[in-house]
Amino acid sequence: MRRAFSSALPRQRGLSLIELLVAMVIGLVLTLAVTSIVTVGEAQKRSTTSTNDMDQAGAYAAYVLDRALRSAGSGLTQSIQPTDRGVFGCKLNAAALLPATAAFPAPFKKSFLPSATANLRVAPVLIGKSQSDAGSDVLVVMGGDAVAGGVPRGLTDPGSATTLSMDNTVGVSTGDVVLVSQNGTADCLLEQVSGTTAKVLTLGGTYYTAGKTTSLETLAASTSTYVTPLGNPANGNVQFQLFGVGDNRTLYGYDLLQVGGTTTSQALADGVAEMHALYGLDTNGDGILDAWADPGAKGYDIATVMTTTATMRQIVAVRVALVMRSASKEKDVVSPGTLTLFDGVLDASKNSLAQTVTLSATEDQYYRYRVVEFTIPLRNMLLLP
Repeated sequence: MRRAFSSALPRQRGLSLIELLVAMVIGLVLTLAVTSIVTVGEAQKRSTTSTNDMDQAGAYAAYVLDRALRSAGSGLTQSIQPTDRGVFGCKLNAAALLPATAAFPAPFKKSFLPSATANLRVAPVLIGKSQSDAGSDVLVVMGGDAVAGGVPRGLTDPGSATTLSMDNTVGVSTGDVVLVSQNGTADCLLEQVSGTTAKVLTLGGTYYTAGKTTSLETLAASTSTYVTPLGNPANGNVQFQLFGVGDNRTLYGYDLLQVGGTTTSQALADGVAEMHALYGLDTNGDGILDAWADPGAKGYDIATVMTTTATMRQIVAVRVALVMRSASKEKDVVSPGTLTLFDGVLDASKNSLAQTVTLSATEDQYYRYRVVEFTIPLRNMLLLP
């Protein structure tokens, strides 16, 4: 008898429409959850990275300014002790560069010494209140670091329009820059050495000037004229610099002597929204800072300070405040409406010198800010008796 076998296999069941819809909903919920976590994480990462970049930029900007300001007046301060050799407050002549016949490049073009760029005078430190293109303060720093220690040397014999005669020329080499000055003479001449003998400096080269109002020949003929060695521009130890903030929230530096042929301002640090500064004063000559002064106050504006030697000698420190802004714009408001600078700082009359920076609610408050505030002693000024 033939046995019958069934060839039918068990039926395979698929997912129903409802099961598919449930699975899709669960998948979408998980996808949204993961996407939300990734989005929030990336936003926090951008915010953290932007804040770290801002902090690092602030630290670097503070370092650059500290390095420049701490050495301000090097090679110049010895020219006023024990007697004044006419350096502080003199009008600087340097080839065709100074006195300037036109505005300096941005961010010192619009407001820095308006209509008076030719009046820039020698001083260890000057602060131009709100004189950068972006409305921040401008710092002017001058100094040198010569092998000869910046000790002024008097002339011993009459010279000429290209020579200076001294007791000796030890420590002064070809290519060095010297400052020729005389007490009671408004002009001082920055000259470059093109050759030396035992007692004579021959002048020429990039920074040579015959003088604008006062001629080199006139100064060279007088034994009351002094020569102050400042260093060699090729070695980077001659400093005549401007520092200011541009419209693009960048700290810039400009070399007044255009060493290396640089005719434009150089970007130093980004993210700097504003820069403000105060003078630290030693008002009684005991070598201790005892008051602060706003560079916009009467008697401390840049035009007055750079022509008043007694005021320059009182300045022994500078307090700088940098307002740093992050590069990343946040979705929500993350900053207050105002930032306070120089909180607790007082002038000689015990009046507060605090300043307020206002942030707009429509734009600025969606960025993060840091106020980097620091005090820099002017060591060369503190060495003065």
